[in-house]
Amino acid sequence: MSPTIKDVARKAGVAQSTVSLVINEGKHISQATRQKVLKAIRELNYHPRRSARVLATRKTGNIGFILADKYFYQAEPFYTRIFLGTEFEARKHNYYVLLTTVHEEFNPKKSIPRYLMEKNVDGVILTGKVSDALILYIKNSGIPVVLIDYFPKEGKFPSVLIDNLQGAYEAVVHLIRLGHRRIGFIGGTIDHPSISDRFKGYGQALEEFGLPKNSSLVAKDLPDSSAEDGYRAARKLLKLSTPPTALFATNDSMAMGSIRAAREAQLKVPDDLAVVGFDDIEVATHTHPPLTTMRVPKEEMGTLAVRKIVELIDSGDKFNEKTLIATELIVRGSCGATKV
Repeated sequence: MSPTIKDVARKAGVAQSTVSLVINEGKHISQATRQKVLKAIRELNYHPRRSARVLATRKTGNIGFILADKYFYQAEPFYTRIFLGTEFEARKHNYYVLLTTVHEEFNPKKSIPRYLMEKNVDGVILTGKVSDALILYIKNSGIPVVLIDYFPKEGKFPSVLIDNLQGAYEAVVHLIRLGHRRIGFIGGTIDHPSISDRFKGYGQALEEFGLPKNSSLVAKDLPDSSAEDGYRAARKLLKLSTPPTALFATNDSMAMGSIRAAREAQLKVPDDLAVVGFDDIEVATHTHPPLTTMRVPKEEMGTLAVRKIVELIDSGDKFNEKTLIATELIVRGSCGATKV
């Protein structure tokens, strides 16, 4: 039979109400008493019923994690790693993370996640590009919200963002220092702030080194950010009368598609075409040649988002701090050189 709170109280020599206060991190408990109760809990392997904790704290103990359908269905595991970061960190704060997906076009009359309707979460983490209407709906519901890898055009929200501009700048500068002067750009929709900033970083690098911004070398606003989109875009760029000698793709999947296009065009990577991606997903080390890319600490993004949402839940304060996560250039075979 599982131990009860009464068993813990008896073993610790305290009242049941004292055990409840320790479990729910109540104040006005001496450190000696707290340690005595915690020791009894460990020795009895006691696990308090979650329903009881909800009644005591008026918190559900749940954090919502919302992702657009398109990202969940993609084979690229970028957001999976972010989710794992939230899961591992949430355990430390005794929260469950509830994952759900939504359509990009949010309709509050049709597609509200059930745990929002039932008010079964204490806070929500929104990941990737989601409808601004959904963000506003959650804000107006009074539920704390933190954004990862996205922020709307209007309004201020606490967020964890990649330093996309600097990362893209470093990637392109690396190619320039290797001697490339015709560097192509392949990216998804510029409406996404991450892609927009990566495009800006690409342009800044060209401008700083006195290279012209050639629109014929740019393939942006693609339907998606998949390997297939990267493949089709690279095929067009490589058919130019004066094709690029290097490509910067705004994610690794499109970079891998670009390598496939180069191979079909009888071009050798990196001898005839250097390729650099962004994100450093796990499969990047298994391409042929292995992909040079900008590493994003994905789990760390999830970790920081949970810390932010827990702080918002606990304090009840409202803050709109943006945290920028730095990227790191990881040099592998696809660019044809060591880091310079």
